[in-house]
Amino acid sequence: MTNRKTILSASVVFFLGTFAYAQKNDSVKTGNVEEVVILGSRGGARSKADSPVPVDVFNLKEASVTLPQTNIAQILNAVAPSFTSTIQTNSDGTDHLDPAQLRGLGPDQVLVLVNEKRRHTSALVNVNGTPGRGTVGTDLNAIPSFAVSRIEVLRDGASAQYGSDAIAGVINLSLKRDTGKLTGQVSYGGNLTPAANDHTGDFDGQNIQVDLNYGNKIGKRGGFYNITWTSQFRDPTYRAGTESGSLYNAYNAVEQRALNNGVNLSSLFSNINTTPNTQQIINSIHQYAQQVDYFSAAFQSQIQAANSISALQGLLGQDFTNQELAYRGQSRKDFNMQVGQSKLNNHQLFLNMEVPLNDQWKVYTFGGYSLRHGTSGGFYRRPNQSRTFTGLYPNGYLPQIGTDIQDISLAAGVKGNWRGWNIDLSNTFGQNSFDYTIKNTGNTSMRFASPNEFRAGGLKFSQNTINLDFSKKYDVWNGINVAFGGEHRYENFTITAGEEASYATYDVNGNVWTGNSQRPTDFFGNPLTGGSQVFSGFRPANAVDKNRQSVAAYADVEMNFNRWLLVDAAARYENYSDFGSTFNYKLASRIKLDDNFNFRFAGSTGFRAPSIHQIYYNVTSTLFTNSQLLEVGTFSNDSAIAGLLGIPKLKQETSKSASVGFTYRIPSVNLSFTADGYFTRINNRIVLTDQFTKAIVPQKAKDAFDQAGVNAGQFFANAIDTETRGVDVVISHQKRFSDLRLDNNFAINLNQTRRVGNIHSSGLLQSANLENIYFSERSRVYLEEAVPRVKASLSHNLSWKGAEFYLRNTYFGAVTAADPVDVNGDGIIEFNEHQKIGDKIITDISAAYRFTKNIGLTVGVNNIFDIYPTKNLPASTNNDQFIYSRSTSQFGQNGRYVFTRLNFNF
Repeated sequence: MTNRKTILSASVVFFLGTFAYAQKNDSVKTGNVEEVVILGSRGGARSKADSPVPVDVFNLKEASVTLPQTNIAQILNAVAPSFTSTIQTNSDGTDHLDPAQLRGLGPDQVLVLVNEKRRHTSALVNVNGTPGRGTVGTDLNAIPSFAVSRIEVLRDGASAQYGSDAIAGVINLSLKRDTGKLTGQVSYGGNLTPAANDHTGDFDGQNIQVDLNYGNKIGKRGGFYNITWTSQFRDPTYRAGTESGSLYNAYNAVEQRALNNGVNLSSLFSNINTTPNTQQIINSIHQYAQQVDYFSAAFQSQIQAANSISALQGLLGQDFTNQELAYRGQSRKDFNMQVGQSKLNNHQLFLNMEVPLNDQWKVYTFGGYSLRHGTSGGFYRRPNQSRTFTGLYPNGYLPQIGTDIQDISLAAGVKGNWRGWNIDLSNTFGQNSFDYTIKNTGNTSMRFASPNEFRAGGLKFSQNTINLDFSKKYDVWNGINVAFGGEHRYENFTITAGEEASYATYDVNGNVWTGNSQRPTDFFGNPLTGGSQVFSGFRPANAVDKNRQSVAAYADVEMNFNRWLLVDAAARYENYSDFGSTFNYKLASRIKLDDNFNFRFAGSTGFRAPSIHQIYYNVTSTLFTNSQLLEVGTFSNDSAIAGLLGIPKLKQETSKSASVGFTYRIPSVNLSFTADGYFTRINNRIVLTDQFTKAIVPQKAKDAFDQAGVNAGQFFANAIDTETRGVDVVISHQKRFSDLRLDNNFAINLNQTRRVGNIHSSGLLQSANLENIYFSERSRVYLEEAVPRVKASLSHNLSWKGAEFYLRNTYFGAVTAADPVDVNGDGIIEFNEHQKIGDKIITDISAAYRFTKNIGLTVGVNNIFDIYPTKNLPASTNNDQFIYSRSTSQFGQNGRYVFTRLNFNF
């Protein structure tokens, strides 16, 4: 802690000292060019300070040399306090896609643009226990960060300008336009931390990444093409504790002794309650139990005296974990889950190109292809569980979820000038797909016939957007810019069923169980579950192929009445084929009180159409809920079961937002301040309900649950209204001293989201006392407390000739884990008691040196002091597997990351 405080204090002193020195030497000429922004206005580029709405600009092309992070989501999490994204663990497909949030709002409430064109969202629905649960976000990591020149983050509601999803703001990724050179970098790093809990020592999570970028000119009118290739190979990290639960019972011990003698006890029966080989099983147990030398004489006598299956069942369930581990030469670590980042192989190709047709018109295209293969672990299937068929897996097994994520995008258009009008006609297509392969697993109900790998089906989302935009500047007052245009968007969402064995339950004869035949059981009479363990495949009943379309028209007028007053007004009408129309507006203004002091404010209405995924997504999953594994059905919003529980049809979210702030510059010392307060009210916010268990729903719903083969159900619903309040402050300082360049930046975001008003539940839910499931305490925590309410960063970048030094301290505020726990240690779990995860400061350091104008080397450490989140209380660890919470988004649980990077430029 002392070292951390020392570095942070030195960082603050360095910031203040350089500022003071710069003031004293304000006659030094800097030659700086102030950053301009495009987002937030259709009137063309303007300086950040003169923008009527807050926009952050991050120069990724320069920063990529020293930043430890290598993908867009993690880069933004490090440098943008209003942005939050953390690698998730043990959350199915979400392990391979990092949900991203802006200003504490949902991943689906921030719109992502590439070169100012709408980017498609992911096919994945985040249905497991992670922040952003129930949302569909954009896969930022499908775009190689090395292809991006800079990132603009508009921190203001902008639905009236850009359409659905822009309630929290907009992120625009500007692709590189470099020509005449080949640039690249080769990065290698890993997590050097004593918290690694596997058999390979203190270094895991190795990451190798190769980035290449090449561009060249086309013609003589400024045409170009720029192409980027990225390949990443990321190993998993191991942050589970040492398994402390019960693993082996007496039956497992006897079974192993029988296996040693070539006898598989499971082969003697398929259903222990009806087997004709009862006496043979009893005799075999009597015989091989005598070979278990740690059974006491008294226990041996009890076994030998037991002459029925039921009597043996009562005896052989006793725990003998430690003794059997010693006998088999195993340790408890052999049963650890894979907790931490998942294994990933990622390959990406991206293109950006423009070709002028003449002096007035040009055609352009950009897009790319990404293929990501991920492997993550589920919950360990222990030998003493009925979910484990020990006839095949006498030691249990750790099932793995494999995902193949393909992302395709292509935009093409023509833009130019006609009689003073700027015209842009474009078509943007995007498609994202998730295909699941479940490995090292089994369909328990198939017993010996079960394969160990299953094709479990997949998800696919595609979107095609046509835009036609017009804009023109008029020489009236100090300039008026008029813009208008239209948009047509087509969306398609499909769920593809997996192979039959991935979802079906089979009877004792190997036929699909229909409820009228006998199911196979384990020795203790427990029915053997069907479907691929850890992730049951999508069933034919889950398969959908749905589409919708929307049309929109917008108008935007930006009026510069004089050099002091700017007013921007925007309006947008949009109509969706599946739920109707919406009209939204925005009014923003900037008042220049002084050449260097601006006052700005904005007010707007907004909307977010329910994603087509949220309307039609349905699946059955094995979820860890309230310390038990349940088969949980996520039912589509238009399903019969949703109707039985009174879940209403989805409609759009609507919002009202306002912001007010100021910008202040001191040009003599290149210092700038911005501060903005904001408020966002969202009505009819869509959430994923908690699990309605079969025991608490009405009888008709119970019957429907039985038919669907689930213990519980969850649904998407417009359940609540929320309010978000916050403040953003940014202080930037730049100075140039001959060959020395210094950049200091401080930023802080404070935000609070809370539910307001009543829960929007129907009479049925209220009368059945199910409202606390409809919007549960767990859902409230995910919404209000699972992401930091305070986040701040203080960074310094110092360069001199061929050397560059980077130092950043990031403060992550406290968060709350979603699962209720026994906080007081009194043995009673109150529904509103939760694990508190304390605030932390993460320090990153890196240094780069350019040996020649073509070759350079960077070395650095992210989280140099190896800081981890607050540890879970024992009740939340699942037998010491989850040492740290997996239901928050703070800074992750991978610890110190060291890296080196070779940079080249030819």
